[in-house]
Amino acid sequence: MTHPQVYQPEADTYLLLEAVLSEIVPGERILEVGTGSGYIASRICGNAMVLATDINPHAMREARESGLEVARADLLEGIRGPFDLVIFNPPYLPTKEEERIEDWLEHALDGGKNGRAVISRFAGQVRRVLAPGGRVLILVSSLTGIAEVIALFRESGFHVRIIASRDVFGEDLLVIRCQTGGS
Repeated sequence: MTHPQVYQPEADTYLLLEAVLSEIVPGERILEVGTGSGYIASRICGNAMVLATDINPHAMREARESGLEVARADLLEGIRGPFDLVIFNPPYLPTKEEERIEDWLEHALDGGKNGRAVISRFAGQVRRVLAPGGRVLILVSSLTGIAEVIALFRESGFHVRIIASRDVFGEDLLVIRCQTGGS
């Protein structure tokens, strides 16, 4: 059982894991940003070298207890690459100021006013830790504006392609693959 302040694996987690499993190349260096309970990282660490990060100390503890190498970080601050693959299930829920709750779980959910605040910061930082030809798999929700998220990554110089999708109770969840150079 995970700590109540740690994001529990849900449909978005499972969709991202499926995409990661179809993308991973044995022996790669992989970074999972915002690992939460470590569910995804723990399922791929046998095939690759994985570093998991989270800002939430409860999430870090849980990920460490599942045997993962974990670093506390706000997105990519203090993280050095290069990584072949960066995975991120970002906080993407549009959240008004009056809806905010000051707790650790909020970091996993609150995507800012339009749902893209954290995604925008990530898109501007991630190239710094990518190996040449490296790629990013990021989960996106229709609640966040899929076209807008794709545009953020294209503006950061990535080629973007949707590689997985699922409808979950009227919300479209997609995994987009972002890569510099050809994709």
